[in-house]
Amino acid sequence: MLTEEMLASIKKVEATRNERIGADLRKMTAEEKEALLKEYHPDYKDTGFETLKVGPNKGEKVPTELCHLLHGKSRVADMDIDLSNPDYDVDVLVIGGGGAGSSAAIEADNGGAKTMLVTKLRIGDANTMMAEGGIQAADKENDSPATHYLDALGGGHFCNKPELLKKLVSDAPGAIKWLNELGVMFDKEEDGTMVTTHGGGTSRKRMHACKDYSGAEIMRVLRDEVWNRGIPVVDYTAAIELIKDDEGKVAGAVLQNMETGEILIAKAKTVVIATGGAGRLHYQGFPTSNHYGATADGLILGYRAGAELLYADTIQYHPTGVAYPSQIFGALVTEKVRSLGALLVNVDGVAFMNPLETRDVTASSIIRECSTNGKGVPTFGGGYGVWLDTPMIEMLHGEGTIEKRIPAMLRMYLEYGIDMRKTPILVYPTLHYQNGGLKISADGMTDIENLYVAGEAVGGIHGRNRLMGNSLLDIIVFGRNAGKNASAKAKSVKVGKLTLSHVADFEKELADAGVESDCVSPKLLPSYTHGREKQI
Repeated sequence: MLTEEMLASIKKVEATRNERIGADLRKMTAEEKEALLKEYHPDYKDTGFETLKVGPNKGEKVPTELCHLLHGKSRVADMDIDLSNPDYDVDVLVIGGGGAGSSAAIEADNGGAKTMLVTKLRIGDANTMMAEGGIQAADKENDSPATHYLDALGGGHFCNKPELLKKLVSDAPGAIKWLNELGVMFDKEEDGTMVTTHGGGTSRKRMHACKDYSGAEIMRVLRDEVWNRGIPVVDYTAAIELIKDDEGKVAGAVLQNMETGEILIAKAKTVVIATGGAGRLHYQGFPTSNHYGATADGLILGYRAGAELLYADTIQYHPTGVAYPSQIFGALVTEKVRSLGALLVNVDGVAFMNPLETRDVTASSIIRECSTNGKGVPTFGGGYGVWLDTPMIEMLHGEGTIEKRIPAMLRMYLEYGIDMRKTPILVYPTLHYQNGGLKISADGMTDIENLYVAGEAVGGIHGRNRLMGNSLLDIIVFGRNAGKNASAKAKSVKVGKLTLSHVADFEKELADAGVESDCVSPKLLPSYTHGREKQI
């Protein structure tokens, strides 16, 4: 039930709605954006971060929760593990069952490699499945990869790795074609032309979507393709440590069955990390839109093996997470709602910003409105939110638009008695995306030979802020890229004697740095048992 304060605020929103139709809300200048971010964005806070004392990124700051895991004790440290008789022996081992891992497995298999995919939950239990708004690609006559590049470069604060961003935008049209031919049901006009829309920070309409089920539809098709190809999938099995050979090259992984605890050894000529994000670490106490297994496992495994991190201190807080009702607190409200015309409105019914600023700017504006400006709407437990004025959508585009274009959003709110066609919805930023990750070259490989990375575990593609639709794009582009190159590389790899000596070396480095920790990593799954940490 909406509170009296909420209902009173809704009346103000309704009273000002007509004057907002067609309003030209100016975008901020670069100077205004910079000042806003420095004061309100969580990445710019002094608190919430710690400095790494060991490893390739020693001396750099990372989120406190991630630092504890990177400084943590390996799960295999006290195990007596026999590497001489592997349970699995493959060419390409893919760790992670989301869109990036599935794309990598498909292309590795296509390259003739003996491929296996392992995932700690089930294939498809990933952030890919939860993505809603769409996937970017410059494949219309009035657009180009160069324009896409400039949009993403500006959105990333000019910190994107040029070779990675170039590959992202150049391969984007081909990625859409590949998905379409595999059977993804993109929104299309009657003549077959793909429907495209704007996203925050885009100068062209290049967002391809499947209503607001985009990620689920893409994952459905990729999962079916993995199964149809007969690629072995080992569900409910987590990678808890990488294995190297006696030449220091990555050569497989130690696996743990999540149900029985059984330890298994996978030997591989090349390994692809596609473990996704970190939202379930709840940086700075934020809610998250991420799936249950998003605990930064790949970053931990890669870093302990010697791979460098890039921009691990930068996180994306999606501006529109659910602020009310509490049952779905933090769930994603797709940016597509704003691209269809819904404005962000404060407690007094005032639209306080252009709704299609980049995500970091929009999130910071909402935080400012709810804190310093005192214009947030009280929710529960001392929280606040702002209105996303969804009834504007059908005033702009006609009755039935919401049910046609964003049916998942409509259904989610109707479950809790809120009809977003008639009532605005309350939103507040939610921890959404890991901008930083493991550093790779354009071929997808880290500086540790035979270790590839794809998807959200990669750092550098998006710089320090990601534009909407470029994540579903990067899991396809860089997933396929990693799979192709890992498959090709495997043909010339001769694996030496398997070893876990790098784990002992890392433990010694921690001891020499005076780091003492009772944290065991990777985390694998979060715990919500009244603050008591439970290791799986």
